Formats: sequence, C-alpha cells, structure tokens
Amino acid sequence: MTQKTFAFVVYPGLTILDLVGPLQVLSAFAEAEPSVRVAVVGAEPATVGTDTPLRIAPSHTFAEIPDPSWVVVPGGGAPTLRALGDPALVGYLRRAAASAELMTSVCTGSLLLGQAGLLDGREATTHWTFLEALRAFGAKPVRERWVDTGEVITAAGVSAGIDLALHLVERLAGPDVARLVQFGVEYDPQPPLGALDWSLAPGEWMRPRTERLVREGLAGQPELQEKLLALL
Repeated sequence: MTQKTFAFVVYPGLTILDLVGPLQVLSAFAEAEPSVRVAVVGAEPATVGTDTPLRIAPSHTFAEIPDPSWVVVPGGGAPTLRALGDPALVGYLRRAAASAELMTSVCTGSLLLGQAGLLDGREATTHWTFLEALRAFGAKPVRERWVDTGEVITAAGVSAGIDLALHLVERLAGPDVARLVQFGVEYDPQPPLGALDWSLAPGEWMRPRTERLVREGLAGQPELQEKLLALL
C-alpha cells in the first residue's frame, strides 16, 4: 500500500503549539487511516529549540521526504522572520509545492509560504498582529480562523492550527471521520474568559512588540524589514 505523507516542517525557534496542535490531530487521523503517515521534517536531524524551553528533533530530513503529499508550516516570532532568509527551508517549500496536494500554514508560517512564492494573488490569514504583512508577499489578507484557497490553506494564530487540522481531516475523509478525531483529542474549547471580542484587540499595545520582532528577525534583510514595518 502506498502511503501519503503529512510533512510538518521544523526550524529553530518555532512556536511549539503551531506544530504540536495540528500534529496531534493529524497523528490521530493517521492512526485510523493506514494510507496516511505523519513526518516531522527539518534541514538536519539535529535537535532545535522552540519558543519555549522545550527542544524538538525532526523524524526525517528534507532530503528523506522530498515529495510530501501535504505540508504544514508552523510560525513563530523573530526566528520565523529570520527563517525567511533560510534557503534550505524556503527551497524545500518551493520544491514540495510542485507536487504536493496541499501546502498549509499556522500563524506566521504563512509568511514562509509567501516567501516561497505560494501566496501571490491568494487570500490568506496569519496571526492578527502580522495580518497586513501578508501584502508584502502579494497575498490578500483575510481575518478568518482559516482560509482555504484550494491548494493552499492558511490558519490564524497559534491555536488556530487545531482548527486547520480538523478542517484538513474533514476535507480528506469527510465530517464523520473529522468528528471522531475531534472526540479522540477531546477538542471542546471553553476558554475561561469566553470568546475573544476583536473590538477589544490590544493593537496599540502589541504594535511595539511586533515591530521589535520584525527588526530583530529581519536585521539581515533590510529591504524586507522596511516593507513589513510599513505595513504593520
């Protein structure tokens, strides 16, 4: 039996929930669907840091999974912006997109898809503080939990990766299977403070932090740094 592969991309400094949220959902799907396997891929087999004290190691290198069926790209802060200048990572995304059925991202992972040339002319989303930055890559920013444009799907910030993953299961196997997976991981969000009221989003408070991340992450790419700062 030929297996299709979900490739989760890792790189230093990524936001861990961007990765493990959808990884847990899609691993549960793969457990029930033997034609699907899950791999965590990186440029090298070495352990990398995340935006928490937790360190992780890929299960495979880019070279070992050259043609994944589906790709999930997590985001992060300054390290993700720094990764926009990583030719191994961006090159892998470009090559994978040539044959992959779906290229997807969580949070600012969408900027990496944009850097790989995959968002030009498409609607897309990302973490709300970086939403307008998508214009730098030719995308049309949309404030949604996820945006499905057919071959490319982008999700909003961090926890939205779980929603993205359940949407992927529903798209690939139907709502009944997606509901089973949802029960399996007991995804029933009931945040203690209730749903977010976006009219109260602390944009002015967050902007200095966002600008600092752009300056730090893109210190070596002044043209892109200037372009993103003008959009934020």
